[in-house]
Amino acid sequence: MGTLQTWRKAYGALKDSTKVGLAHVNSDYAELDVAIVKATNHVECPPKERHLRKILVATSAIRPRADVAYCIHALSRRLAKTHNWTVALKILIVIHRLLREGDPTFREELLNFSQRGRILQLSNFKDDSSPIAWDCSAWVRTYALFLEERLECFRILKYDIEAERLPRPAQGQDKGYSRTRDLDDEELLEQLPALQQLLYRLVGCRPEGAAVGNYIIQYALALVLKESFKIYCAINDGIINLVDKFFEMPRHEAIKALEIYKRAGQQAGNLSDFYEICKGLELARNFQFPVLREPPQSFLTTMEEYIREAPRIVSVPSEALLQLTYRPEEGPSEDAKSSGNEPEPLPSDDVAVSDVEIAPPVPTIPPQNSIETGDLLGLDYGTPNASSIEESNALALAIVPSGSDVAPTFNSVAGQAKDFDPTGWELALVTTPSSNISAANERQLAGGLDSLTLNSLYDEGAYRAGPAACLWCASPQSI
Repeated sequence: MGTLQTWRKAYGALKDSTKVGLAHVNSDYAELDVAIVKATNHVECPPKERHLRKILVATSAIRPRADVAYCIHALSRRLAKTHNWTVALKILIVIHRLLREGDPTFREELLNFSQRGRILQLSNFKDDSSPIAWDCSAWVRTYALFLEERLECFRILKYDIEAERLPRPAQGQDKGYSRTRDLDDEELLEQLPALQQLLYRLVGCRPEGAAVGNYIIQYALALVLKESFKIYCAINDGIINLVDKFFEMPRHEAIKALEIYKRAGQQAGNLSDFYEICKGLELARNFQFPVLREPPQSFLTTMEEYIREAPRIVSVPSEALLQLTYRPEEGPSEDAKSSGNEPEPLPSDDVAVSDVEIAPPVPTIPPQNSIETGDLLGLDYGTPNASSIEESNALALAIVPSGSDVAPTFNSVAGQAKDFDPTGWELALVTTPSSNISAANERQLAGGLDSLTLNSLYDEGAYRAGPAACLWCASPQSI
């Protein structure tokens, strides 16, 4: 077993030296590639600071964005090709250090790259070379999930929770507070779940099995432990702000706030257990762990009672904030014009009373405060002369039954004759019987047959006899 491990270490050192030699010859970023290979070699120890400094300089603000993108691409390519848990863990440590200590441009470029390439997706990573490697591979996967959730939290919060500087405490305050203390309802309900999910991934970085005593894993766990303090502080300040705003929320927001409050109580207990495990490790000698206090559970009953009686929607003020009114240009109305043109009748004593009752004046309705738009499609346009056009159409076809007693009179305003037929010759075609049809009906033969029926019988017989008999079997009329 010892011989196999020695052979693996020698093979890993040979691969590292080969990659360094190839980087000197083939790479345009030779210095950066050599620093990445040496910082993430197969030796089970944390990355050396001199190699990390070279990578930090290559991704600083004074360098072009192309250099930053190339560094991320080189780290991603090396992480995707390796099957050794030591190399994978050291790559993740380099990325974590760059996120904590590097320029914000690296964080932005890594976020853009992770949305396309999923650099931290290590759910299928495993190193089954030994039982120790198997336990360490499991911790590498949880560490990658934490870093991936850290990027997602940065995308939602728009700032890095670890890089946030707490303001100086004011007079009468023991300490400063984070940004979540001053958020409004909408931002608070959006950012607190993201912070709680990040804390969930952090607590999941609890080492198990052979990974507990590994030195390089404890080095990475110390980086995770440092970030837990500010994350818990941000969640705690957000919960205080949430409680202050809870009884002013509508029902749908109050339900979300209650779930966040319940999860905060559960995570306080989980984080306390995580701290107890870390206190027994060598890395925790220089750490001062905060005292965690769970939110009072008695307050949950009051919150649930408020949800049952909370309004479903936010109350809207009765007065409109903005009113759009349209007032046309004022001018004399039509009634005023007509009354001005017509002279007023003189009063008389013997005025006849009309049978038509005069309706009382209808009260005018005040105009609504809204913009009146006309009929854009022209559907209200009327055609008052349609009936007169139809009556005066000379080509209209009217069917009048024959023998009708109605006289074809047409009273015209222009003074036309009473016997004038406006329908013209079309009516004569319909009402006048055809001479050919009447002549055919008059010529009756013996037995009640007419000439048309007799001709059809002859034609049918010729068709049945065949084409040869068509010459002599013709109808008498045709012969």
